[in-house]
Amino acid sequence: MPFIKNVPHESVFDLAAQVSVQPGQVVSKTLAQNRHVSVTLFAFAKGEEIGTHDSAGDAMVLVLEGTGKFTVDGEAHLCKAGETLIMPAEKPHAVYAEEDFKMMLTVVFPE
Repeated sequence: MPFIKNVPHESVFDLAAQVSVQPGQVVSKTLAQNRHVSVTLFAFAKGEEIGTHDSAGDAMVLVLEGTGKFTVDGEAHLCKAGETLIMPAEKPHAVYAEEDFKMMLTVVFPE
């Protein structure tokens, strides 16, 4: 059983192409999930959001396409394709799609 699922193994592929933007939706695809780490691809349609919440682990986003607005502990950050942001554990954060965008989220949980 592979540790990373839902994507091709042993071949080069376009990570962003593994999720599609759907009007009015936030689409997600889990690539890995266990008690130590979670890796998920997301595709946000313009205007969609994930409201304020926090996480027990550090959350790292890598924007794959477009631009996302990330609010961490009350401070807004715009991240465009190729940029990364760390949202520290226990700090409230939210995600908003000012335009269609895709990201990979990696959360590393405490031992």
